[in-house]
Amino acid sequence: MTAEWVTAIAAVGTFVVILGSAVAALVQLQHMRGSNQIVALTECRETLESPEFRDAQRFVSYELPKRLKDPVEARKVAAIPFVDEYQAIATVANFFESMGLFVKSGIIDKDIACDFWAFVILRNWNALAPVVEYVRSESGPALWENFEYMAVLVSRYIAKHPNSYPSGWPHMPADPSLIDFLKKSG
Repeated sequence: MTAEWVTAIAAVGTFVVILGSAVAALVQLQHMRGSNQIVALTECRETLESPEFRDAQRFVSYELPKRLKDPVEARKVAAIPFVDEYQAIATVANFFESMGLFVKSGIIDKDIACDFWAFVILRNWNALAPVVEYVRSESGPALWENFEYMAVLVSRYIAKHPNSYPSGWPHMPADPSLIDFLKKSG
């Protein structure tokens, strides 16, 4: 075997080693991305389940729409920055703004976020839409755009997937015992 052949074989061997290293690096990056997504999803879930955030959502989703119908309360909402219980508006909107940024930038997968939180996102967006419009009229159109992006994304997701149950899979048998009990007990 000539020196040229030995050099050629060594070059091919080196190429194979470099190619293997590159593939390993890509696999490792994919695992790191998945790890980052798990961390972000866990953080979002923990925030959504925290007592403080649940209280803020409860106020935004159920109390705020009633208060916006009262002129005195509507003027309190218009006092920016939000104070007292109206701070819940910023708490909820800012959280979903962050979530929208994570989804838009690919840190959290769109379908996973929609499957997990479509109802919650849409409920909060619908409750806050009048406030968002007002605040944007005062401070510019960019405020809470990623939250709006999430609302649009989940609206499309719901239209495409009216339920998240996998098609073709059977459901468990229904248990109407509580419904029957409540009907009987009045």
